[in-house]
Amino acid sequence: MKLSKLRPAEGSAAEGFRKGRGTGSGNGKTAGRGHKGQNARSGGGVRPGFEGGQFPIYRQLPKRGFNNKRFATVYATVNVGDLNRFEDDATVDLEALLQARIVRKEYDGLKVLGNGDLTRKLTVKAAKFSAAAKEKIEAAGGSVEEV
Repeated sequence: MKLSKLRPAEGSAAEGFRKGRGTGSGNGKTAGRGHKGQNARSGGGVRPGFEGGQFPIYRQLPKRGFNNKRFATVYATVNVGDLNRFEDDATVDLEALLQARIVRKEYDGLKVLGNGDLTRKLTVKAAKFSAAAKEKIEAAGGSVEEV
């Protein structure tokens, strides 16, 4: 099998449909847009959330509560089970995880979570650890360092 020989299954791929072409398609002239009006014009239509001039629901409902999303600390997370990839007595930090492509982005630091089982003795350096993660790393004979 070669990439150049791949074809979609018979009948699964429809031909592209061109609107506004008059020859018997039934979609000539107004191209399915009807006659006149805002939606018939190019660039016509209304913005998302527009309710025909009625006071929109998103303006009727009160905004409640505190939201710290813009300034919140976001951690790159990794589970204890993913650390089995490293050799015994290795030092695992954010750099090592980035190189191993376990974590794709640095964000504001690293947080180790307790999902999975650890069979290696590792020194793990991170900004935060869950209680379960700390317990599992130390139970495997490793050590935990908060950076």
